[in-house]
Amino acid sequence: MTLAIVRAEGVTPAPWRNGGGVTRELLAWPRVEDWIVRVSVADVAADGPFSSFHGVERWFAVVDGEGVELTHDGGAPIRLRAGDAVHRFRGEAVTYCRLVAGPTRDFNLMVRRDLADAVVAPLAAGPDAGAAWSACFAATPLRVRLAGTQSWQLLPERSLAWTAAPSALDVDAPAGARGWRIAAMLSGGGR
Repeated sequence: MTLAIVRAEGVTPAPWRNGGGVTRELLAWPRVEDWIVRVSVADVAADGPFSSFHGVERWFAVVDGEGVELTHDGGAPIRLRAGDAVHRFRGEAVTYCRLVAGPTRDFNLMVRRDLADAVVAPLAAGPDAGAAWSACFAATPLRVRLAGTQSWQLLPERSLAWTAAPSALDVDAPAGARGWRIAAMLSGGGR
């Protein structure tokens, strides 16, 4: 298997479906036009609603900036800052984002819940058995390699490294590094 690395800075930004910001799609797996798992980095420059994604489970984290407050379906605000745990929510929830103090750059993972599920874990976690693919998102620079190989590769900040099963990833993160390991497991309807 191979290790693919995608840098956010190398991806042309595209406008959000609702016009409220831009996103850089790092991965749409297995196909761009018919994805089961999608990983992106979004630039949020103003308060506003999130696009609705029916049947999609979402994970969100602030990578750069002072943070955001998210409200889902009119509930209590949830404050998220860089370094906080990833926040999981339903894609069909009516979600509003308020910037705490200026623009942010944010990590987004979306999974079609009828076809797959995902685990988002700290960098120190090990690979998940049964994953259709494994990935690592680096909020700050770190190193990755295919498990069982000797060749480490630099994963720059705001980048994604991923590989399909049966391969898995090893992560070498210096003290203070930020990022997440991601594993996607197909359910009965997955391909």
